[in-house]
Amino acid sequence: MAAGVISSTIANPTDVLKVRMQAQGLACMGNGSMMGAFMTIAQQEGTRGLWRGVGPTAQRAAVVAGVLLSVYDWSKSKALESELLEDTVFTHFICSFVAGLAGTVASNPIDVVKTRMMNQRALKNNQNASTIYKNSCDCLIKTARHEGVKSLYRGFIPNWLRLGPWNIIFFITYEQLKKLNI
Repeated sequence: MAAGVISSTIANPTDVLKVRMQAQGLACMGNGSMMGAFMTIAQQEGTRGLWRGVGPTAQRAAVVAGVLLSVYDWSKSKALESELLEDTVFTHFICSFVAGLAGTVASNPIDVVKTRMMNQRALKNNQNASTIYKNSCDCLIKTARHEGVKSLYRGFIPNWLRLGPWNIIFFITYEQLKKLNI
């Protein structure tokens, strides 16, 4: 969990850039390059602009790791205890599928908040600032209040389609490596 939080915090500027490029296209590209976009964000918003949304990013990493690992372990132990399934690749596939679904359910609201926080700009000296949300809690509350709780699950299917296969590959590989006793 800590590794995910630390790595996502360090990589946050690249996530901010990705979100801005997805939402704003070439408008955020500065001189048309990735470095130009980084420089534009830093010049217009300060260094803090590159770490906008770092709180929800770190929260998401912790939630995903905590949910995936615990749900996988729980579902595998229940499947084996029930004697409906044996300790096979198929069981690992099913349990990792369930864990991926649970991870997506738990993390999607955080993803929505993270994306919205990263996409809002706060210019230096508050010149033409377009800050909508004060912090991640404010964003969560405003989004749910104005758009409904269902809006916190926008992008659920693409998120699950991204997290699910990764999860399946990870846990099947993990289980196979455990059997090698390396």
